[in-house]
Amino acid sequence: MADKELFRVRKEFVEGVTDELLRQLLDDLLGDGVFNQGQKDWILERNPTTTNKARDLIDTVMKKGDKASRKMIAHLQSRDPELYSKLGLTCGEPAQPAAEPQMKAAGPQMKAAESQMKAAGPQMKAAGPQMNREWSTVLLPTPKEFWEMKLNDSHVYAAAEKSIRNRKALLITNIKFTDETSNRNGAEKDEENMEKLLTGLGYEVFKFTNLTGKQIDDTVIWFSKHPKLRETDSVVVVIMSHGKLGTILGVDWTKEKSDDVFPIKNLYEHLGTENCPALLHKPKIIIIQACRKEDKGPVLVKDGAEQDVACDDALQPDDMDDIEEDAFPFAIKEKDFMPLLSCTPDTVSYRHTVHGSFLIQYIVDVFFTLAREEHIEELFRIVMLRFEDFSVRQTGGQKGGQMPTKDRCTLTKKFYFFPGI
Repeated sequence: MADKELFRVRKEFVEGVTDELLRQLLDDLLGDGVFNQGQKDWILERNPTTTNKARDLIDTVMKKGDKASRKMIAHLQSRDPELYSKLGLTCGEPAQPAAEPQMKAAGPQMKAAESQMKAAGPQMKAAGPQMNREWSTVLLPTPKEFWEMKLNDSHVYAAAEKSIRNRKALLITNIKFTDETSNRNGAEKDEENMEKLLTGLGYEVFKFTNLTGKQIDDTVIWFSKHPKLRETDSVVVVIMSHGKLGTILGVDWTKEKSDDVFPIKNLYEHLGTENCPALLHKPKIIIIQACRKEDKGPVLVKDGAEQDVACDDALQPDDMDDIEEDAFPFAIKEKDFMPLLSCTPDTVSYRHTVHGSFLIQYIVDVFFTLAREEHIEELFRIVMLRFEDFSVRQTGGQKGGQMPTKDRCTLTKKFYFFPGI
């Protein structure tokens, strides 16, 4: 595939392209309809250096797929045959099986990068094309021209300046449990990171910590009745705790007291059109950091200073002492929901006991860097992509994986956060 061909030469292209060549390629791709004028100007104006412009160009083209990548390769061949030859590119047609070993041999830098990543963090593997991306440590603002371009787009949810100024979010984090062996070490960092991100995106954050199942339910109902919801263009609800299949666990949950839970389906009932008309036709973004497994063993997870990675499942076997997980499917019948669940059914989600959940870390990285230009479904897709080769090594030599899922999205349009507007 041509996009994989571009990825193979990404580093050399960024280092070898000149500003003039870059502008020529942008003009060519504009003429082909791969970019529109706003996208072209955006790449040129938001990046201070030629290497940054080149990196933005090739990453954007790769995301647009094989056809766009083939067009760029063809224009590069025409504009700069010397660089084209130096990169060892083809015309972008799908590679034949016999050529595959050559591609592997031509990309030693990819193997080197993967080895470095493994050495720096043995619990994780390189996540495909994302391993070369430079993630921003601050929330990058949307250019006003991009926001203005989307204002009259019938395929985009309305986001007027006044409604952006009145955004509301609900953040619930369970950290300390009645049974202290269930405490979620590192979840304080998740709470801090999510509050920082949501505030940066323009949301007034209503924050609650260490709630029982009933208190979670009461809090969601309270939020759904808040009079300020009539003024917002969207809401974000984030719940982070231990979980089981179908439920979020309250802080009083124990094996003996297993009824302290919040049913996930209640979230959609309380925020749906019937019970919350103020959110009619408005995006409801839901992020849940919790496991989705049934009971599977008699030993509770124990956090300790020596631990690096943990999970947020309620019950776990003896060989899971160095891992923590965060458990539940539900049916979304209401309109305009966009949920991201931290893992697929019958699996677990992982949390670093110092830096917080991997899901939240990745969400912050992706949103800080790309929320200025991407809609919510694409942002979540990129977060998922970072988990493509994710794995943690558990006690006993076994490996555990995690894959977040966008479960039955009911958005009918694209929703952009437009940070900084």
